[in-house]
Amino acid sequence: MDPILSPQPVSRPERPADPTASLVRSMRRIAQAIDVRSREVARLSGLTLPQLIVLQSVRSLGEVTTQAISRDAAMSAPTVVGVLDKLEAKGLVVRYRSTRDRRVVHVRTTEAGQAALADSPDLLGDGFIAAFGQLPVERRRDLAEALDVLAGFMVGTVPQG
Repeated sequence: MDPILSPQPVSRPERPADPTASLVRSMRRIAQAIDVRSREVARLSGLTLPQLIVLQSVRSLGEVTTQAISRDAAMSAPTVVGVLDKLEAKGLVVRYRSTRDRRVVHVRTTEAGQAALADSPDLLGDGFIAAFGQLPVERRRDLAEALDVLAGFMVGTVPQG
C-alpha cells in the first residue's frame, strides 16, 4: 500500500483537560445509567426507584413520620407523601395517626411491603456492588464523600469543611 494514501494518525497538541467538561460528561453517564437501572428495577419489581427508596426507609426506620422518611430518603415531604399514596394503594405500607398527637401520621410496612423488599433487585445492580466492594474502604469512603459534595453543589448547598 502506498504510504501517502494510508491513513496517518493526526497529531494534535496536548491541551489540558477541562475538568468541568469532564465532570459534566461523567454526571451525564451516571444519570443515564440511573435511568436505565430505574427502568430495569421497575420492570423486575413493579416499583419505581423512589418507591423502593421510601419503602426501604420505612423498613429501616420502623414506624416513622413522613418528615423522618423525607430526611432519610433525601426527598421533599410532598414527594414522599405522593410516593406513600402509591405504596399504600398497593398495600405495601399503612399510615395511621399517633395515639399521643393526632396531628402526627406514622407509616409502617405491611407484610406485603416486607415481601416486596425481599424480592426487589438491588438498586445499584450486582455489577456495581461487586466492583465497589472490591475497592479499599478508604477509597469507597472518599467516593461517597465526593458524590455527597457534588450532590450538595447540584442542590445549591455549600459543603462544610
